[in-house]
Amino acid sequence: MDLANLSAFIAIAETGSFSLAGERLHLTQPAVSKRLASLESQLAVRLFDRLGREISLTEAGRALLPRAYQILNVLDDTRRALTNLNGDVSGQLSLATSHHIGLHRLPPLLRRFTRSHSKVNLDIRFLDSEIAYEEVLHGRAELAVITLAPQTAPPVLAYRIWDDPLDFVVAPEHPLAQRTVISLEDIATFPAVFPGENTFTHHIAHRLFEQKGLKPNVVMSTNYLETIKMMVSIGIAWSVLPRTMLDEQVVRLPVPGVQLARQLGYISHSERTLSNAAKAFMGLLEEAAIPAEG
Repeated sequence: MDLANLSAFIAIAETGSFSLAGERLHLTQPAVSKRLASLESQLAVRLFDRLGREISLTEAGRALLPRAYQILNVLDDTRRALTNLNGDVSGQLSLATSHHIGLHRLPPLLRRFTRSHSKVNLDIRFLDSEIAYEEVLHGRAELAVITLAPQTAPPVLAYRIWDDPLDFVVAPEHPLAQRTVISLEDIATFPAVFPGENTFTHHIAHRLFEQKGLKPNVVMSTNYLETIKMMVSIGIAWSVLPRTMLDEQVVRLPVPGVQLARQLGYISHSERTLSNAAKAFMGLLEEAAIPAEG
């Protein structure tokens, strides 16, 4: 089975488009179509249904996709294992990270890494933590530095690096900012802007209100914390943000008896042979581990 044809099949399945698959593989659309036709001929099955401009996996395509991932992952794993034998820190490091961590935690580490290991080609993708988790799970990223899920199941391994305290925040002129005593009941009556329902941060905050029998008045949501901060700063809503983001634009609401935090760290796949580059970057992350803030 030709590996180039398998790569084309995976690219089409993931992008849902022959042209986008071509862009990913740096091929023309006809070249991608030719590779898929060759694979379908070799397997004597149709892998995609083409309905107008829409394409979808056939039953055979759905059966092949996880096996195609497995075949390419085994090949990549073998290459890494052989490359690691010489102890050289080189090649490509595929790293996924959330936008927030990429902006607020990683820059000094990436600077040190690139200066110490100039032969490594960094492939960094900025994704929501939940999507980055899937990238590692399916072998499309070697490491991911993300907000860790409350529970992580094998074959994904999670390593905590930072404790990230979360605070209730509002604009300085918000009515809640004028109160000297604030309860969760008070906060729940005002409009809120929350991280998306699919995010780990949303679940942490929402669980707190559920435990008190309360439901926050969420009027809008977005996965980008910087956008949430902007919405809070103009005074239309309160939210929950990492303490590292607090400045003169938003103020912290102290709520007696309430402490929220999330854990930041990195994940890897237990069945994947990590490259020397990945091991070197993991070493930098471990050195950066700090105790919980304030």
